[in-house]
Amino acid sequence: MKLGIVGLGRMGGNIARRLMRGGHEVVVHDLSSDAVDAVAKDGAIPAASVEDMAGLLGEPAVFWIMLPAGAITQSMVERISDLAKPGAVIIDGGNSFYKDDIRRARELADKGIDYVDVGTSGGVWGLERGYCMMIGGKTSVVETLDPIFRTLAPGLGEIPRTPGRDGKPTADERAELGYIHAGPPGAGHFVKMVHNGIEYGLMQAYAEGFDILAGKGSEKLPDDERFDLNLTDIAEVWRRGSVISSWLLDLSATALAQDGKLNGFSGSVADSGEGHWTIEAAMEQATPAHVLSAALYARYRSRVDNTFGDKLLSAMRYGFGGHVEIPQ
Repeated sequence: MKLGIVGLGRMGGNIARRLMRGGHEVVVHDLSSDAVDAVAKDGAIPAASVEDMAGLLGEPAVFWIMLPAGAITQSMVERISDLAKPGAVIIDGGNSFYKDDIRRARELADKGIDYVDVGTSGGVWGLERGYCMMIGGKTSVVETLDPIFRTLAPGLGEIPRTPGRDGKPTADERAELGYIHAGPPGAGHFVKMVHNGIEYGLMQAYAEGFDILAGKGSEKLPDDERFDLNLTDIAEVWRRGSVISSWLLDLSATALAQDGKLNGFSGSVADSGEGHWTIEAAMEQATPAHVLSAALYARYRSRVDNTFGDKLLSAMRYGFGGHVEIPQ
């Protein structure tokens, strides 16, 4: 398929590259000409503007927006909708608020333009590993775009198949490949929002655990209760057969192997909107979310009072997504 990608940052550029590796034709645009040139060298068609992109795409045009959530994405949706012709598709692959997706889909439908929201997980590793995608949109449109999603997804890989899925009438084979059609517009980003809320809780659990381990050497404790623990080795051994093994633990072990004290991080941990929105959704439904709420508040606290665990949080965020800390 042929599509345009607007936004070539940490994920957008590699999404373009993975699609080209899969045989798709990609037109790219970014405010940074260097970013455009870098992807163009790998085979993409450069566009000087979204207006230029529209002319290069033909009809029906498919635009994939990979920009920060909020006003920047909204402005780009409006800009593209003003120049796109009926039958075009606008995909938002960022982390937009799902209620914004519902509104956009309704507004764009009046212009004959389809809107698809794609919650995309994979960070800076997606080019090689593939991207886990949670998709919202009309069934007919999502099915038309399936070749794009199938190329971006990780595929079966080496992950063991889940016992009991075979033969289930409700089992969607796409889930095993790493992507799903979650439902109508907004559903994709809603699922991704909760995914990121859970991510907060998982990361916080690791952070607090390693905080406890690090504190066992405190001079406040009696000598025979103080342990000089090697956190690097602990992270490594937990990766090998432990019930708490995970990619986040892998990233933690890598960061600790490079610097056991994590001196390269201050521990001032940022939070994206998804954690906050997940708590709002829980409140709207009167669903308790004790762990996810505490994890979000811990990030707020980290900007005032840092711990070793906060440094580990920053290291994990940098490891999977290239996220930098909030300047202090």
